[in-house]
Amino acid sequence: MSSEPSVVHRLDIERVDAIDEHDLAQLCEATNAAIVEGGGFGWIGAQSRTALERHFRGVLLVPERELFIARLDGEVVGSAQFVRPPRNNEAQAFAGTLTHAFVAPYARGFGMARLLVRRVEEYAASQGIRVINLDVRATQRTAISLFEGLGYTRWGTHPAYARVDGETIEGHYYYRVIEIPRGRSSADALGEIGGSSQ
Repeated sequence: MSSEPSVVHRLDIERVDAIDEHDLAQLCEATNAAIVEGGGFGWIGAQSRTALERHFRGVLLVPERELFIARLDGEVVGSAQFVRPPRNNEAQAFAGTLTHAFVAPYARGFGMARLLVRRVEEYAASQGIRVINLDVRATQRTAISLFEGLGYTRWGTHPAYARVDGETIEGHYYYRVIEIPRGRSSADALGEIGGSSQ
């Protein structure tokens, strides 16, 4: 009896400064699939290709934003954005925000979301970031499970975070202390805030 060979999928995460038309089309398709499935982004319904292209092109123009794209076997299936504080916010220069992180429903189950978050964390650490913040709708249980499984600490809940289909939904706020590649530990640099978890 012969056994079927297991398929090995290629997972890639890259930070991009520009995006070509082919990748942009795939990113727009993946984004709409995630929106329709309830994956956040702030949008409730699918968006036009023009609106999504404008969004992602705009992201690439903002100096404090970094766009990461996720590829499964070479095809764009998700993305995330990392946002640094503006330069005039020196008091919070040690922290950044992970936002708009998603993997299209048709590309889930391969560990892509976990890899995407970890790559953003690695980039943030390489830039001297010690704390990553994020927020998520309470209805996004898969995302909540992912972030909590990756060591993010829920520090608060907003009772009127979003309105979806006429219903007011809570939102949860998280942070994670990470370690930068060289230098003193984040616990030493920041003091006691719950410890680091890299």
